[in-house]
Formats: sequence, C-alpha cells, structure tokens
Amino acid sequence: MEKRPDERQAPLSYKSAGLDLEMYEQTLAGMVPYLRRTHTPRVLDGFGGFASLFSLDYNTRLFARNYRHPVLVSSTDGVGSKLKVASLAAKHDTVGIDLVAMSVNDCLCTGGEPLLFLDYIAMPKDDPALTRDLIKGISDGCMEADCALVGGETAILPDFYQPGDYDMAGFCVGVVEREHIVNGRGIQVGDVILGLAATGLHSNGYSLARKVVFDRAGLQINQFVSELGRTVGEELLEPTRLYARPIKNILRHYPVKRRVVRGLAHITGEGLEGNVPRVLPPGRRAFIRKGSWPIPPVFAWLQRLGNIDEAEMYRVFNMGIGFVVIAGRYYAESIQRQLQEDRVPTFVIGEIGAGEPAVEFVG
Repeated sequence: MEKRPDERQAPLSYKSAGLDLEMYEQTLAGMVPYLRRTHTPRVLDGFGGFASLFSLDYNTRLFARNYRHPVLVSSTDGVGSKLKVASLAAKHDTVGIDLVAMSVNDCLCTGGEPLLFLDYIAMPKDDPALTRDLIKGISDGCMEADCALVGGETAILPDFYQPGDYDMAGFCVGVVEREHIVNGRGIQVGDVILGLAATGLHSNGYSLARKVVFDRAGLQINQFVSELGRTVGEELLEPTRLYARPIKNILRHYPVKRRVVRGLAHITGEGLEGNVPRVLPPGRRAFIRKGSWPIPPVFAWLQRLGNIDEAEMYRVFNMGIGFVVIAGRYYAESIQRQLQEDRVPTFVIGEIGAGEPAVEFVG
C-alpha cells in the first residue's frame, strides 16, 4: 500500500538524494581549462554542448590536414583496478594518463592518427577536487598524444558506488588513410620484431599485483622498496607510456607502410603472447627471445613476493615491452634508431617464422 506523505517531513530534493547541482556546476567549471588547452582549430565548438564537432579536413596557413580516403578508427578502454592503488595513495592526477594511453595506443595499431578523446567518470558523490585531478591527468595524456579532449560525462551515482570508489572509461576516435592501414596482412617470414620499452606495469595485471603486494606481502602504499628505489605507490602508479608521437613519426617517415611497418601491437592484458598474435596473418608465427631486452625490476619483485611461475608472469604482465613493431629486416635498424631518438628504448626481441599464429618464446 502506498505511503501517504507526512506534511511534517521536510520536502525532498535532488540534493537530499545525493546530487548537488550547484557543486556539479563548480565541477564543470574546473574542467574547462584542461579541455581547452588540448584543442586545435579542428575543434569547431567549445565545451558544454550536447555533442562535439571536429573537422576532419582543415586548411589554414600554418595548419593543414586533408585526407583522400579517410577511414575512422575507434577504441575504448578503462584503467581497471589501478584506480584502487590511486585511492590508497590519495593521488589521482596520473591515472587519467593511463586512461588516454590505453585507448590511444590501441588506435595506433591500425596506423591511425588519434584525433579526439572523450571520458566517462562515475563516482558516488560530486567531488570537484577529485574530478579536477582526474581531468588534469586526462588532459596531460591528450596533450602528449596530440589528441583533443572534446568532452565527456561525469555521472554521480550515490547508491551505486561505495564512498571513495570511482571508475573511468575513455573513448578515442582516430583516422587513417585507407591505403595506409596497417593490418598485419603483409607480415613475412624473416621480418623483425621490435619491442618498445614499457614504463612498468602500465595498466594491466593489477588484480594480481595488488593481491601480491598488499595481501600476500602486507606492504603499505607509502613503504619504500630498496630494490625499486621508490615507494610502493610510486612504482604502481607509474603512468602507461603513450607511443603516439614516436609511432606517428615512424609512419610518416615511411610513406609506403605495407613494405616497411607491417604490424603494430599494443601489449596490454595477457602480455606478449596474448597480443602479438592478434596482428599475425595465417602461416606466420612470432618467435620471441627471452633475455633480449632488460626487464624492469618491478617484475622480478612481484614474482618473488608472490612466488609466481615465470609462465604466469609472461601471461599476465607486459614484462617490460609495451608496444611491438613488426618491420622488414632491411628497415629495422633505421626504425630502432629513430625510436631511440624519440627517447623510447627499443630492442630487437625476435623475428617472424612460419607456423600457426602464436608467440613462441625461445632461448
């Protein structure tokens, strides 16, 4: 039976239900500078509309982009349970970089140029300071990726998330000329596999990492770890490397991509063995030599603390390789040198052979 309203009770409002619209306006106002600094003349509107407008072709004296047969590229991802580490450390201004990197690095694998980015942030109550930190990180990532942050959504869900919890998702749209698409179909036996260094765990394997560090080892977020030379929080919150500028430089340097850069892979969840095969055509197998690149100390530290099998380490983590370029042998040294100039340490980690698409570790 429906309850009759009691006139003695205070009237209900949106604010009493957990949403303060005045504070929400403050939150939006704090975002604006971080969005606008990522905009180029291709962003045709400002901020606050129902949708965003972005010009694919653009001509000015100093800035021009024109396409003959443009193909749109899209990607979406999140940060995952790395956000739990950010909450423990009370440091939220870098996970936005991770958010951008996860989607932008995926778009690069087609040979595409990331154009614009949108975010979705959900939290139990409006928190202008927290939102500002998150948006700052997203803006920093977009600046590094030469990608415009054109908008997003902040959802306040008081009955859905516990106090202190929040989640983030990101959405990237890019473009690639049809004739310049990198799809792996031209990969040949004898091609070289170049591994681009990761900055650490990036944004994958954190369910296992958190269990090892906080549950099994009982470490605290601000505890200093001598073998890492930094605190637990500093290591686990190291942002994901953005490969946008160095990869775009490589692709611009070699106009005929199919003959030079034949495959690109972002090494995320499931590591090398789960991601490299995604770009291999039938009859091509990746043979990767263990020991051909320096593995950052964080991985040995986690393996020791958790007594993790080596096979499990390679199946879960990137093991120090965040991106892979598969290229013709003749060009491999030149590409490696150019990546080094862009300050991305790069290593020859294997080659393509005949066989069913998979990664086979050797050595």
